[in-house]
Amino acid sequence: MESGLVFEQVIQALQEKKAQNVKAIDISELTTIAQYFVICSGTSVTHIKTLADFVEEKLLESGVHCLHREGYNSARWILLDYGDVVVHIFHEEDREFYGLERLWQDGKPVPLAETQVAKA
Repeated sequence: MESGLVFEQVIQALQEKKAQNVKAIDISELTTIAQYFVICSGTSVTHIKTLADFVEEKLLESGVHCLHREGYNSARWILLDYGDVVVHIFHEEDREFYGLERLWQDGKPVPLAETQVAKA
């Protein structure tokens, strides 16, 4: 599946389960590890795991498998690697501590309003 479609499905899944402060960064001109980083926060360990589970479930429905998953057991920072799209789901304190948005500030912010699909 095309990375743009994977990206859109990730954003939709996170929004549907009420992820907090969802941000996306186009890092394609900075590195070859991915095209997009999607970063968000959950409100609790349960919420963080729910976000990760729902993203995986929605993408599996489209035949897209997660290549690698890290941090699920502690659920303070879960990383889901979909090749061109890497999803970072943080506990808010850990998100502030690691500061991925600062580390990748040379990337291009992706406006998320364009990726939202009207809900029926």
